[in-house]
Amino acid sequence: MMKDSIDRHPRTVGILIHVIGWGITLGFPFLMISHSGFNIDWKAYVGHGLIMPLSFLITFYVNYFLLIPRYLFRGKMKPYLILNLVLIALVVLGGHVWQEYLYGELIRKLTEGRPLGPPKWMFVLRDACSLALIAGMSAAIRLSMRWKQNESALQAAEKSRMEAELKNLRNQLNPHFLLNTLNNIYALIAFDADKAQEAVQELSRLLRHVLYDNQQNFVPLNKEMDFIRNYIGLMRIRLSDQVRVATRFDVHPDSRTPIAPLIFISLIENAFKHGISPTEPSYISIRFTEDEHTIRCEIENTNHPKTQADKSGSGIGLEQVKRRLALTYPGHYRWQQGPNAEGTLYRSTLIIDKTPTP
Repeated sequence: MMKDSIDRHPRTVGILIHVIGWGITLGFPFLMISHSGFNIDWKAYVGHGLIMPLSFLITFYVNYFLLIPRYLFRGKMKPYLILNLVLIALVVLGGHVWQEYLYGELIRKLTEGRPLGPPKWMFVLRDACSLALIAGMSAAIRLSMRWKQNESALQAAEKSRMEAELKNLRNQLNPHFLLNTLNNIYALIAFDADKAQEAVQELSRLLRHVLYDNQQNFVPLNKEMDFIRNYIGLMRIRLSDQVRVATRFDVHPDSRTPIAPLIFISLIENAFKHGISPTEPSYISIRFTEDEHTIRCEIENTNHPKTQADKSGSGIGLEQVKRRLALTYPGHYRWQQGPNAEGTLYRSTLIIDKTPTP
């Protein structure tokens, strides 16, 4: 819950981190006042102690808001480095001038009679190095933020591209499915007008699912199973007595497991297209199984490949399945298909790992 809140308000969290960080930095003189070792007025002590934190703050935010976006992000490295050197020199000079004119006399009185410390140039070098580190830290933070923004933009662009491709594949599937079904109804008209009329009624129910549910990324598994049962029922209408179709649905009738719509239909179409012979006994076996971790589709049929002269169907169905699986379930599916060694049977087994509800 906390992570979700942070993801929703990244700007607020960033501001809070800045406030806390600089609050600690600027409050440091107050924390150390009781350990100063000098008996001086606290206002003078804090004023003197704030010189360096304020120098850090100026260097950090001049880089953060001005130099980095205007020069470093635009590849102008040389002006960026020169301006940083000028900035650090001015801040160090300003800090020491402030310290000398406001607190120089006080410091000389307090250190009178004490051993001389390091030469002043060492303090100047120390402050310059510290400010260079602060400038580097500012650049590192802005660069990491920019990298994250670019990464998010790339992910959003890739997601949009995938969604557009999936939508295009689903839109292609509509006419492909309709063409195959109409071919079956056309074949019925020639020898059984009553069955053809029944098939048209069944088709109207199927098209409701194709036209509306197919526009969603996922549908409940029980709804998809109802569609497949209706489709198989439609295909049975034109079958002769020498064709046996066996189905088994080991799926809970109220299963709400999300599944990509029409992801199985091309496999079933393929079984009816290549599994039935007009002259030889044929059979098709279709089984769906759902367990705790996977959804399994197993199809087996007699293998009667179409001849080159048979132009029914466009042959794009299985290619669509491959592409949709790769886009929708990357790394979360296994698909094995092909004829047996004798070439008499064709088997297709598709296993999809369950994923959290989108």
